[in-house]
Amino acid sequence: MQEKILLRNKIRTLKRQFTQAQLDELSLSVERKVISNQRIINADIILMYYSLSDEVNTHSLIDNLLSQGKKILLPYVIDEENIEIREYNGPYDLIQGAYGIMEPTGNSYCNIEDIDVALIPGMSFDKDKNRLGRGKGYYDRFLKKIPKTYKIGVCFEFQKQDNIPTGKYDVRMDEII
Repeated sequence: MQEKILLRNKIRTLKRQFTQAQLDELSLSVERKVISNQRIINADIILMYYSLSDEVNTHSLIDNLLSQGKKILLPYVIDEENIEIREYNGPYDLIQGAYGIMEPTGNSYCNIEDIDVALIPGMSFDKDKNRLGRGKGYYDRFLKKIPKTYKIGVCFEFQKQDNIPTGKYDVRMDEII
């Protein structure tokens, strides 16, 4: 557990070396990779995340995919351990929720087994597609409910490590962008 805390602190320090404009610029190349990913192109229903300022910016990506006719789903924090998934209908559909994250006000999405692809943020990912989150376990608990969904970890290049510490509850990604 201590190893995870140290790595999170290391990644936070790395992020602080960039201005917001630089992070936004770095986000553009990640967005291009996502948009051209065959899994995304073929997907009808995509679980995404509405990015915080220190994450790969997904705001325009979400609206771009929505305009292509994709059904976009975003997490909504319902308590200290769980998220539910809600439909995203556009930027007017967001309110500030838990942890300062913008969350959708749309209807809860119950057919979670129909999700084709999940784009998942992380503090760090490694060459074995392990993910280090922010430490609350929301995504790991939710992803266990959709084992057949293709999971893509999304991060900046500087967040990638050779190895990250993992535990028995951590969910591995299928791909890292």
